[in-house]
Order: sequence, then C-alpha cells, then structure tokens
Amino acid sequence: MSTQKKEDPRVIRTKKMLKEAVFSLLAENHDISQLTVQKISNRAELNRATFYLHYEDINDLMRHIVHEIFDELSMKFEPLLHVKGSNEQEQLVTFLHYFYEYREIFAILVEHKGFKNRLSNLLKTIIEKRREARNITIKEVASVDIVASSLLGIIMWWITEGIQYNAEYIAGQITLMYKRRYL
Repeated sequence: MSTQKKEDPRVIRTKKMLKEAVFSLLAENHDISQLTVQKISNRAELNRATFYLHYEDINDLMRHIVHEIFDELSMKFEPLLHVKGSNEQEQLVTFLHYFYEYREIFAILVEHKGFKNRLSNLLKTIIEKRREARNITIKEVASVDIVASSLLGIIMWWITEGIQYNAEYIAGQITLMYKRRYL
C-alpha cells in the first residue's frame, strides 16, 4: 500500500499565488534581479513568513517554477513521441499553446543560458526519440542541433514578436517547414 502524502490544498493554493505573483511582477519588469520577497509577498497578498514557509529564498522559488515548467513541458511532449498518432498536428498545437500561455515568463527565462540550454536539450530529446521511432538515420536529415535550434528560434520569435499568429498557424508553418520528416 502506498503511503504517499497528498499535499494540503492550502499549500497548493499558496504556492500558486506566489508563482502568479512572480509572473505578474516579471510582466511589469523583466529584470529578475529586481524581485524581492517583499514584492512577491505583497503581490500575492501574503506575508513574508508565509513565503519562507515554502521557499528558502527567491532562487529556491525560481528553481521550483523552472522545474514545474519543464515537468509540464515534458507532459506536453509525451504525446508527440507517439509518432503513429493520427492527430500529430493537434498535439503540436497543444504543445505550442503551453508556450503561448506562458509567453511572458518564457521570454524572460530564455534570456538565462541555463534555461535556454535545458529547453534546447528537451527539444533535442523529442526530435531524437521521434526519429528513432521512425527509423530515420542521420544521413537522411538535418542535424538534431540545427533542427532544435531552429525550433527554439521559431518559438521564441513567436512568443516575443509574432504573437498575432495563433498556435494552429505556427504548428502549420513548422509542419510545412519540416514536412514531418525531420522531427
């Protein structure tokens, strides 16, 4: 029998409020170094003691946010690994919707080399797994590094400068560009 503890709904709600406060503050001022525990707590309408019940400092909070983002991205990627699925385009749209939903935070976090590298590695992993599932050899296609870098560039351009386009349009353009063969 599993004895896994379920997280208290109040803790979940508090952490969500702190995360949303960070997103809100970063939307106003993209400089992460300007974040303070006091600003985050005030925006979340919580006190500093509550912040420190859940996180050691701002870096700890940001680390948790980044881990949560990559956990969610990995869950969005999982359906894309099933190459034979009939709704690949729909799965790509769902994945892109996640980027669009969190576009402001992605635009800020991608400026940090570690985040950008981790995102690039995640894209490389999905490309390699899809190629492996399709038995595509490296001789037949562009380098994984090149494809991942171009996808990252497309996504970052879209969420910073091309927001007038919806996820369906961007997914269609990516599909046209790669003709489903290189991914």
